[in-house]
Amino acid sequence: MLHSILVPVDVAQMKAGHAALDLAKSIKKTEGGKIHILHVIEPLPGYVATAIPAEVREKVSRETREELAALAVEQGLGDEVDVIVRHGPASREILEAAREVHAELIVIASHDPGIADYLLGSVAARIVRHAHCSVLVVRKSKN
Repeated sequence: MLHSILVPVDVAQMKAGHAALDLAKSIKKTEGGKIHILHVIEPLPGYVATAIPAEVREKVSRETREELAALAVEQGLGDEVDVIVRHGPASREILEAAREVHAELIVIASHDPGIADYLLGSVAARIVRHAHCSVLVVRKSKN
């Protein structure tokens, strides 16, 4: 039985997020556990970040949280999930959130790797290499 499932979702790629959340819901039905939906807002370059007022950053965080909450309702999860929005490098924040919620499983969507992913490594690849728990990578359908 699972107690905690973390599902990182990129709001810019909601289709992939739906696939990961669908799989997490299926696992929850058989294994139990609370689902935590996470979005990480990547840091802006310093010269840009200093020009953006704090209210704008807070608004983006609030809107992202609302979008994730709407996704949870759309998926039939409603109040059964914990919505988390963090700021920082995606892989670091996902791993830290997994530790904080005591995740026993991370369900993360991944895209087909491009050349940059082979040189730099994708977020999903970093999560697989460094997570303290099991990681299930959901690939997008070729259809």
